[in-house]
Amino acid sequence: MRKMELLCPAGDAEQLKMSVLYGADAVYLAGTSFGMRSFAGNFSPEELPKAVEFAHRHGVKVHVTVNTMPRNEEAAGLPAYLEQLDDAKVDALILADLGAFMLAGKYAPHCGRHISTQQSISNYECAQAWHDLGAQRVVLARELSLEEIRTIRQKVSPELEIETFGHGAMCVSYSGRCLLSNYMTGRDSNRGACAQPCRYQYTLMEEKRPGEYFPVFEDEKGTYILNSRDMCTIDHLKELTEAGIDCIKIEGRAKSPYYAAIVSGAYRHCIDDIYEGRDIDPVWRDEVEHVSHRVYSTGFYFGFPGQYTENSRYIRQWQICAIVESCDENGRALCSLRNKFRAGDALEVVGPDLRPFSIQAEGLTDQDGAVLEEPRTPQMKFYMQLPKAVPPCSILRRSVDLSPK
Repeated sequence: MRKMELLCPAGDAEQLKMSVLYGADAVYLAGTSFGMRSFAGNFSPEELPKAVEFAHRHGVKVHVTVNTMPRNEEAAGLPAYLEQLDDAKVDALILADLGAFMLAGKYAPHCGRHISTQQSISNYECAQAWHDLGAQRVVLARELSLEEIRTIRQKVSPELEIETFGHGAMCVSYSGRCLLSNYMTGRDSNRGACAQPCRYQYTLMEEKRPGEYFPVFEDEKGTYILNSRDMCTIDHLKELTEAGIDCIKIEGRAKSPYYAAIVSGAYRHCIDDIYEGRDIDPVWRDEVEHVSHRVYSTGFYFGFPGQYTENSRYIRQWQICAIVESCDENGRALCSLRNKFRAGDALEVVGPDLRPFSIQAEGLTDQDGAVLEEPRTPQMKFYMQLPKAVPPCSILRRSVDLSPK
């Protein structure tokens, strides 16, 4: 059984660092052009080579999204941009436009070419056609069942790699091809600027009764008729591997570094357990419940996931308190504050390859050694006594329900 590659988000430099340290085999990110997440931090021409160098130093590959559909006036800028990515030693490009794909073969010859889910590849003939044109990998449409994916794997060249989405937000439109955002807000989802109007709660207004709004009901609680659940496949990684999926992708470039760390770490440990023939440690399965998310489903892998019409709110039951910057062998940790907490509070610690454990906050001092009852200033540095040494970039968090009411 092949070991699935874990592909994690890197929307900005901090998220990149967390994904890499918490277990990604590869990360996907964007430069400042031609990417489908214009509201993520992304990487400038100066930052991108540094990001690639950091990832490569940790044995992690870098995939760059070039997956918008360029207009005429933009196409002229593609060759220079592709050369820049090639010079930065990017491992692969994620492409959706056929013209961009052909130009990438010419101007970024050292980069693998992966076909974006925006192409809605739903059958083996389409997947094989892209491979015949030179694609190393296809990212299949999110609407496929596991049985359909298994058939594609059986009928395409064994050299063609198959990537699918495994965790994160789902789009109510077919493979993300949505026109609603553009129509309602002028922000084009197909050019990286989705305003997520599918999350809105809608009412009806009758033509002859302007200003009088009628709620759209499915039951006594109302409806979110376009609302989609979040995907979570952590309980089915063995089945996905056996179906021949080469790479599982974590959605979330616009989410927090904490999200990237926790979800990457959870999937890393579960994939490793499966590959080594071990039972999955339930503590890692539980980690995906420690990030902000909507009600989970398994996407379309095992049938239609169904709409969740009660609300579109996120479940937020944990809050990050601080990040460990360094820690000596005795557990004395230099931390950077993210959210307030007090001495005596019950916290959890989780880190790169570090099983979560509970502590009580104690031994807090400022950098001059003065005792602290409560670190207050955002990003302030302080010391805290931990029961054992932990790696840099470990996270201190606390249980608190921040879900919207």
